[in-house]
Amino acid sequence: QVQLVESGGGLVQPGGSLRLSCAASGRISTYTMAWYRQAPGKQRDLVARITSGGYTNYADSVKGRFTISRDHAKNMVYLQMNSLKPEDTAVYYCQAKLNPWAADYWGQGTQVTVSS
Repeated sequence: QVQLVESGGGLVQPGGSLRLSCAASGRISTYTMAWYRQAPGKQRDLVARITSGGYTNYADSVKGRFTISRDHAKNMVYLQMNSLKPEDTAVYYCQAKLNPWAADYWGQGTQVTVSS
């Protein structure tokens, strides 16, 4: 069983930066970790993913602006978000998944609001 807790969200002006953190209980070194986001009235979409070996992939809308990383020793996953835009406003969720056939685990989400 994995429990995830996100933090680091908040209100930021367009062009600003935020760093989201995802703290996991239990070892997640073998899990693929991901950040998703969900804006009001929209579906939850993948933002970025990182495998246990460090391979990453990103949604086209955030490439070059967001960076996902992980710290195996601390059981932490991060999302560095730069050059934020109003359309980045959403609740951001951390996900852990051992393999494509396994159950996935979710955090409770953290709100990111980009507005002047």
